[in-house]
Amino acid sequence: MQYSFSEKVSQLQASAIREILKYTADPEVISFAAGNPAPEAFPLSAVQEISAGMLDPVKGEPISVLQYGITEGYTPLRDLMKKRMADADCFRAETDELIITSGAQQVMELACKSLCNAGDTLICEAPSFIGSLNAFKSYNVNLVGVPLDDDGMELNALEDALKANPNTKLIYVIPNFQNPTGKTTTLERRKAIYALAQKYNTMILEDNPYGDLRFSGEHIPSIKTMDTDGRVIYAGSFSKVLAPGIRVGFGIAPKEVISKMVVCKQVSDVQTNNYGQMLAYHFMMKYDFDAHLSMLRGIYKQKCERMLSGMDASFSKKITFTRPEGGLFVWCTLPKDCDMMGFCTRAVSEYKIAVVPGSAFMISESDKTTSFRMNYSTPTDEAIDRGVAILGQLTKDMFGA
Repeated sequence: MQYSFSEKVSQLQASAIREILKYTADPEVISFAAGNPAPEAFPLSAVQEISAGMLDPVKGEPISVLQYGITEGYTPLRDLMKKRMADADCFRAETDELIITSGAQQVMELACKSLCNAGDTLICEAPSFIGSLNAFKSYNVNLVGVPLDDDGMELNALEDALKANPNTKLIYVIPNFQNPTGKTTTLERRKAIYALAQKYNTMILEDNPYGDLRFSGEHIPSIKTMDTDGRVIYAGSFSKVLAPGIRVGFGIAPKEVISKMVVCKQVSDVQTNNYGQMLAYHFMMKYDFDAHLSMLRGIYKQKCERMLSGMDASFSKKITFTRPEGGLFVWCTLPKDCDMMGFCTRAVSEYKIAVVPGSAFMISESDKTTSFRMNYSTPTDEAIDRGVAILGQLTKDMFGA
């Protein structure tokens, strides 16, 4: 039979990087291509204890765990997150509402679904998170990328994009330790992005899955804290701070926007799973969540410093790379006009080191880039040391010392 796919998904193709990532099934390959939390970061004993308590037929609430819940989310968790985010000046009870989602990526999908028609413009950082890009593309929006400098989105390019696209509905940003670059948008740049959103009357979609993982530098307020006229949608997640497998994220936005996102979620998955929501709630109530976050920061600080130290010692001086103050990723850039995909393919096929080609994070994989992404959270310390040394030798073989 000849299948005819909808216009919403006909443009979505399997990524070319799958040909590289399939090599990671080889046990000899050291993978810097993942984006997973460190195995030692999972609070396994706490999860076991909480799970047993929730499912205890006498002292727990097993039916609530297994039963349907409301689309907006588990009420105790919502109330707890409202208070926590209000303390961070990211939630205002008089104007905002909060929804629990199936991971933070669902916030992006629901925001786009609620606000964008086919052909509307959505401006994003270039490069940006592939999961969000695919969510946006599935709604046939006009996706416009704005390049990053060391301070965040380039303001002149952003304003040019806004001028050229008066139908812009959203500006999508990952201001803290951006995926894939690890870059952080400065306070001045955040204020300027918000001012441009006001000037051109568009909304901002602020994705902050890594904000709690700052291990160096000074805290920078979220763009949501600047929201005086209800134009910022904020997305947060438990994936990087508790466990990605529970699929629990949350969105904060003006009440009118959340009400539409709730309706859209009802036709997507009805509700976020109760087990994950209740686990997150009880973990935050029973354990010292801030101490847990501090522990995570310690893990990722050590891993990041280990990787950067190895890269300083091993990589060709013709390779540049970011020095993140948090999060999970380092962004490496090869010399101008080199074959980045060829480098990544050779790295995994000959040297047994997997990295993610930067083209995976561009608006289109045909967009030119000479960068690639490395992850330090998932590999062991020994794998970081050995893998960075091997990859460094490849950079010297190809580009000289």
